[in-house]
Amino acid sequence: MTALPLVFEAPKRGLPPRHLADLSVAERAEAVAELGEKPFRAKQLSNHYFSRLTVDPEAMTDIPAASRERLVTELMPPLLTEVRALEADGGATRKTLWRAHDGTLLESVLMRYPDRATLCISSQAGCGMACPFCATGQGGLDRNLSTAEIVDQVRSAAAVMRDGLMPGGPGRLSNIVFMGMGEPLANYKRVVAAVRRITEPAPSGLGISQRSVTVSTVGLAPAIRKLADEKMQVRLAVSLHTPDDELRDTLVPVNNRWSVDEVLEAARYYADTSGRRVSIEYALIRDINDQPWRADLLAKRLRKHLGQLVHVNVIPLNPTPGSKWDASPKPVEREFVRRVNAGGVACTVRDTRGQEIAAACGQLAAEG
Repeated sequence: MTALPLVFEAPKRGLPPRHLADLSVAERAEAVAELGEKPFRAKQLSNHYFSRLTVDPEAMTDIPAASRERLVTELMPPLLTEVRALEADGGATRKTLWRAHDGTLLESVLMRYPDRATLCISSQAGCGMACPFCATGQGGLDRNLSTAEIVDQVRSAAAVMRDGLMPGGPGRLSNIVFMGMGEPLANYKRVVAAVRRITEPAPSGLGISQRSVTVSTVGLAPAIRKLADEKMQVRLAVSLHTPDDELRDTLVPVNNRWSVDEVLEAARYYADTSGRRVSIEYALIRDINDQPWRADLLAKRLRKHLGQLVHVNVIPLNPTPGSKWDASPKPVEREFVRRVNAGGVACTVRDTRGQEIAAACGQLAAEG
């Protein structure tokens, strides 16, 4: 097998200074004590950040003013500044372009549905996986995001929902998907820490159920197994995009390192360990991976490796400007879905949102 010269660790660039959301509960108490403050101040700070969703020192009136400024300066440095927010789908989709402290750009997309509100977050600025049909992959990897930069996307969206800044009035952020910019498992340690911050009960964390969090990957098989051993209840989503190695070597270059069989075996280990069904993501691309025989092969391979512990999400490709890649025609899409279902594997088409605001990950940042 050909070794693939992919760099999984981001270039050593400007991660932000330490932030409260980077730290465990015990580490927060230590950090506060190091600043000469009583350890209980850590819980007060956590309550403001994770429960009240604020980083405004003026709002922290339960902390003495002199201590407040110092604690906020040291443990809540500014992380993300909103560059612009675009709305689509009658205001039910909101895409935000963020600028980090070092000028790095990243994106998140908040989607409100009648029964839930889902936030798609980024784990890296850019991506090193080089998938040719993906706007982010074509831009390359800028750097990993810190744990706190990941968590702060969620805190901000939770505040948008709470404050009723989307149509439908005040609501609650309920679901998190790591399907924005970057390969989450290539920033493994920080992503796992972020999941723990997102799911720990308030005020230790944001209190979102682990079962409402999805972590996606293009198929870093050893990291999938490692994630399984964390014994969390998050859903795993594997971006497969084709069931055959020959095409996947091109569409998802990391396949040169871990084949379809290896990825699906790791996914089965995750399903067996977590007890949760695995999602298979399949971006349907006109005349590339939408042939009937590929639908049949997909069902066959998934049934072999995952049995009933799998669901396929067919995603109509959201083409990027000037790209040669295009979405499959609807009749082709319907036949593909029909054949996968007929092959004994549950398959549905994912709802697409925000096409008029370049909501495919990486498109807004690419526009600058």
